[in-house]
Amino acid sequence: MTDAPVPLTDRAALRRARSRIAGPDALFLHALARDGIEERLAMVKRTLTDAAVVTGHPQAWEGLRPGARIVEDAELLDLQPGSCDLVVHAMALHWAEDPVGQLVQCRRALRPDGLLLAVFPGGQTLAELRAALAEAEAAATGGLSPRVLPMGEIRQLGALLQRAGLALPVADAERHDVQYRSALHLMQDLRAMGETNALAARTRRFTRREVLLEAVRRYPGAEDGAVHATFELITLTGWCPDVSQPQPLRPGSAAARLADVLNVSESRLPGEGN
Repeated sequence: MTDAPVPLTDRAALRRARSRIAGPDALFLHALARDGIEERLAMVKRTLTDAAVVTGHPQAWEGLRPGARIVEDAELLDLQPGSCDLVVHAMALHWAEDPVGQLVQCRRALRPDGLLLAVFPGGQTLAELRAALAEAEAAATGGLSPRVLPMGEIRQLGALLQRAGLALPVADAERHDVQYRSALHLMQDLRAMGETNALAARTRRFTRREVLLEAVRRYPGAEDGAVHATFELITLTGWCPDVSQPQPLRPGSAAARLADVLNVSESRLPGEGN
């Protein structure tokens, strides 16, 4: 008998954090993510009429498309197979216990040649704050406690689409540099947007005052006054497979030599036969 896996996220704590969102202004990161999704949809040359948006922040994503249904980012998504031609997974994949499973559920909800767009924070997000907190806690207590979600790098995240069975996968990243009066104001902003520590393995005690003050001191640029925070948004684009989509050619089926296309001479490798 094997032990049940330890959950990554305390969903009750995450719901509490989201319930404390200060208002629309606090969700500026969602506004940036939504703008990016709108830009990508504007480039799609076909009409998408049956849309679903998977998110834990409905107030930021309502009305993305006429008639779009808001779906809670639960472990089991409320999506019927083949019911959509567009699914947007909006700023919630980083909290998922099984990101691939979330994408698989989205793919199953799509009709053939339906579009999936997923946007969420990437691995460079809050790099400055994460480093300052880790250094401060190590200096003050001699150890580290879980504070920040494990966020993947774009090379790893792009492979999730293929693992989920989506075609024509694309992953891209966009960085946003946001200025704050101090590191404390940044931490207050994270609370206001509902992105505080909801890890299941987190320490349940309040962070010690000396740790916070040391993190503020160690934050890059703090000695000059205002500080900068990096927010990286990863966007994944994939299509439900369909026979109408471009297909790769079989190996060896090329009708022209690459050297001829590039107009360069071809030389053989040492030891290669005729």
